[in-house]
Amino acid sequence: MRITFLGTAAARPTVGRNVSSLILQREGDVMMFDCGEGTQRQMMRFGTGFTFSEIFFTHLHADHFLGVIGLLRTLGLQAREEPVDLWTPRGTMDTLRQAVELGVERVPFEVRITELAPGDTLRRGVYDVVPYKTSHRGGPSLGYAVVEHPRLGRFNADKARELGIPEGPLWGKLHHGEAVEVDGRVYRPEDIVGAERPGRRVVYTGDTRPCAGTREHARGADLLIHEATFAQDEADRAGQTGHSTAREAAEIAVSAGALRLAITHFSPRYADDPRTLEREARAVFPDVVAANDGLVIEVPYRES
Repeated sequence: MRITFLGTAAARPTVGRNVSSLILQREGDVMMFDCGEGTQRQMMRFGTGFTFSEIFFTHLHADHFLGVIGLLRTLGLQAREEPVDLWTPRGTMDTLRQAVELGVERVPFEVRITELAPGDTLRRGVYDVVPYKTSHRGGPSLGYAVVEHPRLGRFNADKARELGIPEGPLWGKLHHGEAVEVDGRVYRPEDIVGAERPGRRVVYTGDTRPCAGTREHARGADLLIHEATFAQDEADRAGQTGHSTAREAAEIAVSAGALRLAITHFSPRYADDPRTLEREARAVFPDVVAANDGLVIEVPYRES
């Protein structure tokens, strides 16, 4: 699983940072979260390609969705034929549809817009995308958790051979939880297969105050991506505008038991040097990085 940050600025782009967007790649699936203005140029700049199939919007403030207008038209000029799914908080479909239809030309592929409410889990075989309620001003807002299902335990091939279980279909049955019989003797999965292993969990908050939803869905997360618009000396302003400070983001990571934290969505006053925010967060939660445009984070599997 790989995350590429395409935009890490709040409200407006700066010389070094674009507004909000990131790409999450999981094997062959490519998902975008938010699509601020200029996102398509960031995709070219950082080499993510345009093979994504869906965009998840946390909310429809301009710095999080205006980029979809140009992006869809670029895809049309590239002769794309595959549909694109746009997922947006409940109550925002009309606004997003107006953006998609803005202009006179038509895109040559289907654009499907679907509203989501907290808890409307999207099941994708071996993983789910789970929207949850966040706390931001100015309309409905969602965070998203990408949650892999638990993986099969490790198959002990050496032990299977030692017990005389022939390699082939019987190994597959054991690995998938079925008992097998060989020469009159029954072997059970627990004889050969270790305990199931956890899947990965990545949580992206979008714009929000610290909230119970993030704490719940980031429980044990491999990576929490939390906005940190302000430093703690502007905590009052963060509260008034529906944002978080770097310290508050770190406190959520601690209370959720997340393994890693990436902070993003920086006010322009920190855009050139977010080390103040990173130090503030690290004083509370040590494994933190202040994201920059183009940063790539790999999320490995845990064995236990």
